[in-house]
Amino acid sequence: MRKFDRSLNGYNVAQVNAFVDDVVDKVDDMITKMKEKDLEIDRLNKELEHYKKMDATINRAVVIAEEAASKYKVSSLNESDAIVTEAKKNANRIINDALMKAEQYENDAARLRRNIIAYKRRIKNLIDQQSEIIDDLDKIDME
Repeated sequence: MRKFDRSLNGYNVAQVNAFVDDVVDKVDDMITKMKEKDLEIDRLNKELEHYKKMDATINRAVVIAEEAASKYKVSSLNESDAIVTEAKKNANRIINDALMKAEQYENDAARLRRNIIAYKRRIKNLIDQQSEIIDDLDKIDME
C-alpha cells in the first residue's frame, strides 16, 4: 500500500491527487480491458454457437447417411437374394432342360438301335429268302 507525506491539513494533496489519478487510470484500463474481454467472450460465444450448429448439422447428416447406408445395405441384400434366387431358378430350369434333352437323346438312340436291329433282321430274312430262292433254282436245274 502506498504511503503519503503529511502536510498541515493532512496528507500531501499533490501526492493524493497523483495517486487518485493513477488509480483512476488503472481502473479505466481495467474497465477497458474488461469490456474488451466481454466483447471477446461474446464473439467466442457466438463462434461457439456457430460451431454447435455446425456440429448438430453434421450429426444430422451422419445420422441420415447412416440411415441411407443401412437402407442401401438392406436393399442390396434383398437384391442379391433376388439375384441368387433367380439364378437358382434359371440353373434348375437349365438342368431340367438338359436332363429332358438327354432323356430324349437316349430314347432316340434306343429307338435307332431298335430300328437297326429290325433292319438287320429284315436284311437277314431277305438274304435268307434270296438264298432259299437260289437254292431252289439249283434244285430246279438239277431235275
